[in-house]
Amino acid sequence: MKLSLPVLAGAVLLAGVFASAEDKNPSAKVPPLLKHEMKSLTGKKVDLAKYNGKVLLIVNVASQCGATGQYKPLEALHEKYNKQGLAVLGFPCNQFGEQEPGSDADVAEFCQKNYGVKFDMFSKIDVNGEKAAPLFKQLTSKESLAKDAGPVSWNFEKFLVSKEGKVVARFRTGVEPDDAEVVKAVEAELAK
Repeated sequence: MKLSLPVLAGAVLLAGVFASAEDKNPSAKVPPLLKHEMKSLTGKKVDLAKYNGKVLLIVNVASQCGATGQYKPLEALHEKYNKQGLAVLGFPCNQFGEQEPGSDADVAEFCQKNYGVKFDMFSKIDVNGEKAAPLFKQLTSKESLAKDAGPVSWNFEKFLVSKEGKVVARFRTGVEPDDAEVVKAVEAELAK
């Protein structure tokens, strides 16, 4: 079967459209760090690829910790920079002093009632050990963060991830989310 020149030209044009659409589609090239599926606090599956191309601040959180007040500056960062491409992701964890003992529903209620949290929150997970969520295994690995690899030490550790899905900074519990060091790092990543 012979194809006419207009049919061939149309096929070439369509192939070019699909190829360029794929190049422009950020989900076409998802970095390894975002190739995970997690559950939201409401139990819905969330493909982390949806955050591809965003700057992320990933935090393990707890409701009954001395650092729980960090929810307020985390929410402030979300409010200030969300439209510029920052996504704050909260992952409740009960591994440190059993300071997140409640259910996902309890966590959601606590966060909304006490801090008006609007940033994305996920189902409770482990961040260390054999049962650690693969996302946190990656975040704390030498491949992701050679200078500061190793297990999470306590609640409210913050991992800053570039638009390309690379861990660019790790802020321990004692560094508040509104600390100048954190804000400067977030703004630098958003500006890239």
